[in-house]
Amino acid sequence: MRLEKCWFCSSTVYPGHGIKFVRNDAKIFRFCRSKCHKNFKMKRNPCKVKWTKAYRRLHGKDMTQDSTFEFERKRNRPERYDRNLAENTLKAIKKIDKIRSDRASDHIKNRLKTGKVQRQKEARKQLELGIHLVKASLALAQDSSLCLPKIKVNVSQAQTEENQPMEE
Repeated sequence: MRLEKCWFCSSTVYPGHGIKFVRNDAKIFRFCRSKCHKNFKMKRNPCKVKWTKAYRRLHGKDMTQDSTFEFERKRNRPERYDRNLAENTLKAIKKIDKIRSDRASDHIKNRLKTGKVQRQKEARKQLELGIHLVKASLALAQDSSLCLPKIKVNVSQAQTEENQPMEE
């Protein structure tokens, strides 16, 4: 049983499912559903369509480089059946799936960590700007560390067009 990849969204196409499109130059395109086929016919770029695997990889939302992806490559060379080899391969597949899922969860945690830091900075900044709403003004007067420092700016009054009377 050969599992193909959808040309547009990179999802798995099982035997008997999906659409196969053969172009005039004999290039074969496989699609998992009509949504992918229609987007292909509209000449949309998979890297610009947000729900595709290509978009997610390009924008850092999915893992792109991992040694476990090497096992997923398509191989056309037939192998002679060996029961021990098949048994060991099935055991290895389970281990590889576990490793891949662990690495994917680590990737997601690292990706979300930056957003958490940014949200904390924004919340801290918002609190500094609106501290007078949270603390009483008397407490702010007593503890100067809660207030933003006052900055004095010297402004010179130069004669500009705004200061002159308007002519009609």
